[in-house]
Amino acid sequence: MKFELQKAIEILRQTPYVLTRLLEELSPEWTASSGDETNWGAYDVIGHLIHGEEADWIVRAEIILSQDGDRQFTPFDRTAQFSRPSDSPIVDLLSEFAHLRNHNLEKLIGWQLTEKELKLTGIHPEFGEVTLEQLLATWVVHDLNHIRQIVTHMAAQYEGVVGPWKEYLSILR
Repeated sequence: MKFELQKAIEILRQTPYVLTRLLEELSPEWTASSGDETNWGAYDVIGHLIHGEEADWIVRAEIILSQDGDRQFTPFDRTAQFSRPSDSPIVDLLSEFAHLRNHNLEKLIGWQLTEKELKLTGIHPEFGEVTLEQLLATWVVHDLNHIRQIVTHMAAQYEGVVGPWKEYLSILR
């Protein structure tokens, strides 16, 4: 599939709603932080997504669009959520994420990006030169990846009790 900004925005707009519907009325056993930086629970993922809204996607897009002499991205701390206070209920985090995402999408839409602008580049600290189009496409897939991560973590809680059906449940493999 060719990258289309409008199609990307469709997914980016839906992510907060998907996560809210999935998580908002669940008991903490389903959504709590794992406290493990290598095996994130839903709470950890939402914290990560919030940090990304504050410090990653739009910030990096602005660096690319500015085309100033230094187009180097600041390294992104992918585990910053573990250093934030973790006493907020998950519904508050979901609300914060939705607010930040809506604000960022308004900014993105307001730019009215052209094909030429999507080809502009910035410098990623690990990958080197990347285009705005690649950054925005990655934002979409990043969302989908974390939705999968949440439901996989949740499914794993019943791995030991599904019995022989585990063979048919690819989410547990």
